Amino acid sequence: MSVPSQDIALLAAGPSSRPLWREYLVLTKPRVVALMLFTVLVGMLLAARTPLPWTLWLGAPLGIALVAGAAAAINHLVDRRIDALMARTRARPLPRGKLSGGQVLLFALALGMAGMALLLLTTNLLCALLTLASLLGYAVVYSLYLKHATPQNIVIGGAAGAAPPLLGWVAVSGALDPGALTLFLIIFIWTPPHFWALAIHRREDYARAAVPMLPVLHGVAYTTRRIWAYTLALLAVSLLPVAIGMSGALYLLGAVLLGARYAELSWRLRRDERLAMPSFRYSIVYLFGLFGLLLADHFLLR
Repeated sequence: MSVPSQDIALLAAGPSSRPLWREYLVLTKPRVVALMLFTVLVGMLLAARTPLPWTLWLGAPLGIALVAGAAAAINHLVDRRIDALMARTRARPLPRGKLSGGQVLLFALALGMAGMALLLLTTNLLCALLTLASLLGYAVVYSLYLKHATPQNIVIGGAAGAAPPLLGWVAVSGALDPGALTLFLIIFIWTPPHFWALAIHRREDYARAAVPMLPVLHGVAYTTRRIWAYTLALLAVSLLPVAIGMSGALYLLGAVLLGARYAELSWRLRRDERLAMPSFRYSIVYLFGLFGLLLADHFLLR
């Protein structure tokens, strides 16, 4: 199998000269963790009814981030074979031979144990256990089994990725309140259309690596219909914070506008697959905007 010349150029520049600490940083998927941490903090802020100790403000996000970084590193380890076959991932540390499997495993264990210890010291047992469950769900259930077993992998495995705001809420409240479950449900429904748009754009990569993503097994037309259906469901689910009294008019207006734009973009994607990456990028903006509106409504109108 030949490697396109543009991919060779990308591999020859930049990544090969990364310092060692950056190779380890790449293992943690820092951009994904940054979005996750934002939702953790939103969950904490919405759950807080009284001033929180600084140890909780520091310990909960950092502990959850460390465990998430550990899960990401294990995912790199599990996927090292298929990562070497995909243009999007072949510049990662393991396919390039910059780190060994043993180094990555030790790094993941160190991050995971440090994160769990921090959560046990600064939050509560329920938060720590749920964080551990999300690590196992992503690094073991999704990465080792679901990803290669079913085209519904991201639907089922999305539960682990939807946990961060729930974890932030539970870190403060110590309970699985309706608000925590609502935040979880929003990201759970958001994850499939977000990821399937990327999978459409990278379907040749997934086919080459024999990963049964939805557009590989069922085609682009079927996948875009599913994306459209999920964005409509997401629009409905995004209104739950208003229904349970957690948010008010400001959030309602913003959620409708953001959701309508996402649905409109998904409808257009059904006719033009070139909109896959614009849809993927907008989904990130959408999630930031929705959770930002939750905060704005909570602190400005209450």
